[in-house]
This record gives sequence, C-alpha cells and structure tokens, in this order.
Amino acid sequence: MLGHTLVGRYQIISYLGGGGFGETFVACDTHLPGSPQCVVKRLKPQATDPVTLQTARRLFDTEAQVLYQLGTHDRIPQLLAYFEENEEFYLVQEFIQSHDLSQEFTPGKIFNQEQVISLLQEILTILQFVHQQKVIHRDINPRNLLRRKQDDKLVLIDFGAVKQITTQVITPGGNTKFTVAIGTPGYIPSEQAQGDPKFSSDIYALGIIGIQALTGLSPEQIEKDVDTNELNWQKHTTVTDDFAKLLDKMVRYDFRQRYSSATVALQAITDWNQPHHTVPLNVYTPPPIKIFPKFSKKLLRNSVLGLSFIGIGIFTSIYIVQAINSANATELYKQANTLYELQRYKDALSTYEKILQIRPDYALAWNGQAKALSELKEYKEALVAYDKAIQIKPNYLDAWSGRAFALFKLQRYPEAIASFDKALQLENNSPELWNAKGEALSHLNQYNQAIKSYEKAIELRKDFYEAWYNKARALHNLKRYDEAIAAYDKTVELKSDYSLAWYNRGNALVNIQRYQDAFAAYDKAVQYTPNYQQAWLSRSNLLINLQRYPEAIESFNQVIKYSPNNYQAWYNRGWSLHQMQRDEEAVASYNKAIELKRNDYQVWYNKGNSLYNLKKYADAIASYNRAIRYKPDYSETWYSRGNALLNLQHYQDAIASYDKAIKLKPDYQQAINARNQAQEKLKANNLPQPGGI
Repeated sequence: MLGHTLVGRYQIISYLGGGGFGETFVACDTHLPGSPQCVVKRLKPQATDPVTLQTARRLFDTEAQVLYQLGTHDRIPQLLAYFEENEEFYLVQEFIQSHDLSQEFTPGKIFNQEQVISLLQEILTILQFVHQQKVIHRDINPRNLLRRKQDDKLVLIDFGAVKQITTQVITPGGNTKFTVAIGTPGYIPSEQAQGDPKFSSDIYALGIIGIQALTGLSPEQIEKDVDTNELNWQKHTTVTDDFAKLLDKMVRYDFRQRYSSATVALQAITDWNQPHHTVPLNVYTPPPIKIFPKFSKKLLRNSVLGLSFIGIGIFTSIYIVQAINSANATELYKQANTLYELQRYKDALSTYEKILQIRPDYALAWNGQAKALSELKEYKEALVAYDKAIQIKPNYLDAWSGRAFALFKLQRYPEAIASFDKALQLENNSPELWNAKGEALSHLNQYNQAIKSYEKAIELRKDFYEAWYNKARALHNLKRYDEAIAAYDKTVELKSDYSLAWYNRGNALVNIQRYQDAFAAYDKAVQYTPNYQQAWLSRSNLLINLQRYPEAIESFNQVIKYSPNNYQAWYNRGWSLHQMQRDEEAVASYNKAIELKRNDYQVWYNKGNSLYNLKKYADAIASYNRAIRYKPDYSETWYSRGNALLNLQHYQDAIASYDKAIKLKPDYQQAINARNQAQEKLKANNLPQPGGI
C-alpha cells in the first residue's frame, strides 16, 4: 500500500494504524499545490459477494454524506473525498497535526476536578453538535480525541457508524447482520454491546473518560458492583459530592437513567458549575416611634421655610457640580478622540478612563475606551467596555458593531454573528458589517450562508473588492471552482495588485487542471508581492508538474531567497536537479534539506538515488540505511539499496535487501527480477574456477 497512488491522486506515504475495521494512512494530495497531506481510511468489507457489496455501497454513500455534514464543525475533520477502488472503500479526510488524548492519560497521572470539568465541557460542546445531527458517535475514547497542535483544542475523529461497512454480512434470508459490536472495550455500555446504541451511550463513554482522568485508572481497572453493575470509583479520588453524582449519572448501567444527550449533559454541568452567590436577606425593622413635644404653628412654619431654602441650596449645588462634570467630561472626550485619531491609543485610553471616573454613565466614553483597547489588541477588556456602553445605551450601533469585531478577534464566532445581526438590525445598509458577518460564518464553515452575506455587501457596494475576494474563497471551499474563479476575476479587476487573490485564483485553477492559467496567476502574485514565498513555492511545484525543471529550480531559488529555511523548497529543488541529472547539485540541495529536517525518509531516499547515479554506491547505501531507519516499511528504499549492493558485488546482502522489498510488496516485479540476477551472480561466483578441483 505504501507508495501506491489511489485514483491517480492520493499517494500513500505512511501507515497510521489499523484494526478489524480497516486501516488508516497518511497520503499526499498530488493534485494540489505543495501536495498537502491528508488522511486516507481504507474500509474492507468482510464479505465480497454482490449482494453484500451493493448494500455496503449504499451504506457507505449514506455515512459519507453524514461525515461530510459533520465536517462542517471546526472540531471534526473535514471529509475531502470518498470513493471505491477494487471493492474497497476509502475516505479522505483533513490531516490534523496533533496527538491523541491517550498520550495525556499516562499511567498514574491524575487530573483535578476543575480540569475534568473543563475537559467534559469541551468534548460535550462538540458532541452536542453531533447529536443535533441525529448521529451517535459510538466510539468515544481517548484515542479518538486529538489535541490539535495549532490551538491546543480537542478534535473528535473516527465515527463508528461508517465502520458498519466492514462488519456487515447478508443472511440467507436477505437481512443485514453486523458481526462485531462497534466501539472500544471499557467504553461501551451494555445496550451498545448488544447492538442498540443510544445518544446516552456516548455520554457513558465520556463519563468513563472523566473517571479515568480523575482516578488514573484504565476502564478495565474500575470496579463494578456485582449486584447492580454500577461503577465503584469514588474511593480512588477526591471530588465534591455533587460532581460525583453528576459523573455517576453519566455512567449509569441503565441507559434510561443517564443524561439523554450531549445537550442535556452539557446543560447539567454548566448549571452545576455556575458560581453560587448567597444573597443577604435584609429584614425591615420599623424605627421606634418617638413622641415629639408640641411646637407652635409659627415655629413650625419657620422651620419648614428654612428647610426649603436648604433643600434648594443642596439641589442647586448638585446641579452645578453635575454641569461642571459634564463640561469637563465633554472636553476630555474631545481630547481622547484626538489622541485616538493620532493613534496614541494608550494616551487615549488613559483619558477615556479619566472621563469615566467623572461620569460613569457616559456611553460614548465606554465605547471610546473599547475602541482604544481593541487597537491595543486587548479584546477581552474591550468586550467588557462595549457591554458597558450597550448597557447604558441599548441601541448604540457603534458599540454593537465594535462588540461584534472584538468577538470575531477572540474567535467566538457564533457570538460575533449574533452581535453583527443586532448591528444590522440597527443599520441594514452597512456593507462592512455584512462582509464581516460573512467572514464569521466562513470561520464556522457555513459557506453558503457566508456567500449570502458577501453578496449583500456587494449589492450595497459594487466595488467592494474584499467582499468579492471573500465570496471567492467561500466558493473555493465549497469546491465550486468555476464560480470561485469568476469571483477572483472580479476581485483583481477591482484591485489588480491584490496578490492574495491572484494566488488563490491559481490554486482554484490547479483544482480544475488548468495548469498554464494557474501558472500565469501565480506569476501575477509574485509580480505584485515579490517576497510572497508561498506563491513562489506553489509556482515552483506547478513547474515540476509541467516538467519544466530549469524554471522550477529558479523558482525554488526565489523561495529560498525569502525563506532560507524552507525545507520543502530545498527538497523539491534537489528533486528537480535530480530529474535534470545534475546529481552533485541535487545532493547539496538534499543535504540542506536534511539540516532542516533530519527524520524525513524521502529526502534520504532521494539523496541515495542521486548518489547512486554518481556511482557513489557506498554513500548511497548509507543514505538508504538512514531512510530505512525512519521508514522501515518503504519497499522502494530496500529495492534501491539492493541495486547499490549489487553494483558493489555484495550479492548476499543485495538478495537480503530485495527479499525485504518483495516481502513488503509481493508483486514487485523489478525487485523479483533484480533478486534473480543477484542469485545468478552469486551462483556464478561460487562455481569452481577453470583448472580447479
């Protein structure tokens, strides 16, 4: 399988793992610039009779469509493609740089209550979306939860339903039967083991993860009550009684006693985790009744008159103070705005704070403070200030708009969309707000809704090139490449030097195999932004695909000029030089790539090939040996190593190397022929010499 290219596109480069349900590989998408990595899952039905296969195809198509829908969530890998080849089914999904949660559950490691609450809430937030799509995951366990490297967030993988394809058989009566319960031992509740999973089955598995984190015990080590089958785990940890009850409810033996879905469980944890405030009860005690002496009417009249003058004096004083404060605040507000316009944001912030000390109810000052904080990238603090402004002035458009942008910067996209909607209720004709709402929707992979927002922005402002570009990107992500290219064309018509639009236009053209047009687009991108190294890299890789190797080398030189430590540029430059038989230079380029990334078997393998062409067989073997160290199951390396040994007349070692290649790839005819040749050479060398005994 390794080295094999599926449907002429996905080249398998490494093995991730496998089991009874199938195997998982890392592959390169050779049709995209830079050949980005993706994950390929191979699912092989147990039976291959026509009826079973036809049923498997229907099931596979249905489940793939479900996976595609689930992949719109940011924490679930996107389904990129699915297909059938040689009666086996394949899923191609987004590759995520990560480690799985089992690596954080090292033996004896114990999480505290707060950490477990946070973990459960994060997973339930993802699972809530899954359950809302009427999908049961069926295999929640630490290995199916990835910690994404780029942002440290959890990602849910490996949905169990699609595994049914590999476990089904058709009975003589024509009914579909599944031969294996889907799930991971220790995390499967009883009803799922009997083939009747519920939404609460996922809650059970998640509860086990919570107990595992709290106690440091594996699921198999958690004791069960012999009479009730309930779990006895609390003696192994210290948690509050309320939280223990919550976890107990998640892992009840009877599914009817558990939380019925992720939404219900998440609400229960959220409600329980809210801070509890004690409200003091103020008991009204009536004042004691006092008996006053009698006053004459004259004295009483004089007293009332005197108090009236005092009251008027106090009121007048308060009015004067307020008027002075208002005047001071207004003057300071003008100063603060001037400082803001001069981009002296810290000075502006300090002045806004002075205003609010004088007039805490000054909504404009709260909004000004929030804007200054946003410019200083202190978005959480800005959000608090925007909320204060809105509290004082509920229909304050500028504050709602600013709040939406702050939430966007904090990547709190659903809340940002809600704030954009409120701002658009107040001012429906703002193209900037419609465009920004579209961007928030795009971040949630809600591309169709995003396109509607971008189109509204364009309707309001025909020359809004950013909205045209964002619309193009959304269409691109929906794989509506022709429409995307048309939107990119409109973008560069409005802004001809928009390098990013030219670059992504090139990427879209590559997807529909219009390589010459793509090359022209990449050329435009680097023309307008000469140091745009990603555009140079895509341009270079495209030249390799077009077999224009001299130009590719010059293009890689440009990548290296602006990004001297770009591994891919040095590696692909070496490969281009190798194709031109400039092997000395290729080796030098590979050596530079190795300095940057020593553990990539491909660079060692290709360096070995260049050394082989230079007839430096011993050096080639050393390079092949390094490739084998990093990737022992790559048959091509063993074959090429055998060839180098054969040239050194090390026939037995060559035969052993060919044997390895053939073991990994039994139909490897070149290796079989080369082994036969080596065996003949060995036999010839062992024959008695002329005149011998």
